[in-house]
Amino acid sequence: MSVCNDAIAYARKINVDECESVLCSKKIITVRITDSEIAEIKENHEKSLGVRIIHKKRIAGAQTTTLEPDKIVDRALKSAGSTTERKFWKGLPSDHTRITLERVNDPRLWKMTAVDVSDVAQEMINSAKNQKITNISGSLNVVCEEFEIANTNGLQKTDVATYVSGIINSDSDIGTFPVSGIGQASSRMLSDFNPTRVGSDASEMCAGSINPHTADQEITSIIFDPLAVGELLAFVFASNFSLKTYSENRSCFSEKIGSGVAVEKFDLMDDPHTPNGLGSKSFDDEGVPTSPTHYIRNGIFEKTYSDLHDAYKEGATSSGNASRLGSPLGRSSDPIPVAIPHNLTIRGNSKRDDIIKDTKNGILVSRLWYTYPVNPIRGDFSCTARSGIWVVSDGQIKTPAKPVRIIHNLPRLLQQISSVADNMRTVLPWASMPVTAPTIRCEGVTISLIN
Repeated sequence: MSVCNDAIAYARKINVDECESVLCSKKIITVRITDSEIAEIKENHEKSLGVRIIHKKRIAGAQTTTLEPDKIVDRALKSAGSTTERKFWKGLPSDHTRITLERVNDPRLWKMTAVDVSDVAQEMINSAKNQKITNISGSLNVVCEEFEIANTNGLQKTDVATYVSGIINSDSDIGTFPVSGIGQASSRMLSDFNPTRVGSDASEMCAGSINPHTADQEITSIIFDPLAVGELLAFVFASNFSLKTYSENRSCFSEKIGSGVAVEKFDLMDDPHTPNGLGSKSFDDEGVPTSPTHYIRNGIFEKTYSDLHDAYKEGATSSGNASRLGSPLGRSSDPIPVAIPHNLTIRGNSKRDDIIKDTKNGILVSRLWYTYPVNPIRGDFSCTARSGIWVVSDGQIKTPAKPVRIIHNLPRLLQQISSVADNMRTVLPWASMPVTAPTIRCEGVTISLIN
């Protein structure tokens, strides 16, 4: 009997109305890169227990690394006394559905040592080296995870997962203006992780940005490459499709389900069953089965996402989007989950090269910084492109451009999409959820110069 079940048994013994226990065990190997060399290699083995209790319609949670189930249940029950009664709460799930996913657990990653991981990190560094590159930094994380959830309604599910994610930042100050480049890759399987490409992508972006010119300050076409689209998905798009945000009229699409909110043929979905998807999982972090869900289909706003709490509050059914985000990757034993998409996805069918060839005047933005909502209710947002920007003229990439700021509006942006490429890739924005993003072109977007 696991400690997860011990917590449930004790909760039953003391007559708690409902109890949910979550056990998360992780092996994490992290390599940190500074000043163009490996600066630190660290291996951690973590195990923690989280408990959520619902007693007399009051919800509270507690978490421990000492794995003492009696104490953690008692602590959660004591905390419940000071919480607000949730009269709308209906109950924890009891679903025993089993869904099998492909390519989400790699035995090779479980067998890797710190030396093996450092060798992969060194490949990233070597492929980023270039005479034009002044400095290289970044990190590589390998996470192997066992996750178990049980509750007093008889639910018990387990999951075994692996993750590998690497990032390289290349900097150069040899030109007229300091520039940088980024390379990033994330996968569930070692065979699909290309460390050489991580480094070469960063080096090419940085070297290609040297000696930038001032772009024209005008309304223009913007081609957003996958890393830039990933930032927009995580920090601008995602929250607007939350049932909680939508029902509280804090979404820029509130009261618009069934209405056209984007150009025709544009689709936005959560696909937690994608093979090798960084956010793929067969059940959410409350044990509810997951399923692919369209938020926008053919330009029409179809659905929102939720966990049990938000769904019960609105008299709805959970979409299976309860999440306990782990760091640096995977799940955690956080006692109280939050609702987020597992794998927010945009798919297209155009070729990136064709999109560029079809652009008369515009800029190509490969990455973004400081992306955040300015007025979330209206959908206004701001983001900055500091390097990895190029002027596109008559279907050709011409010169690198200096930093620009984009202040725009999400509902308007969705109506300005003119093309979506088929080059989807996993993007892991900093301190956020993974997404799957392609290259997208939007028309009539205003840019402003940054001095």
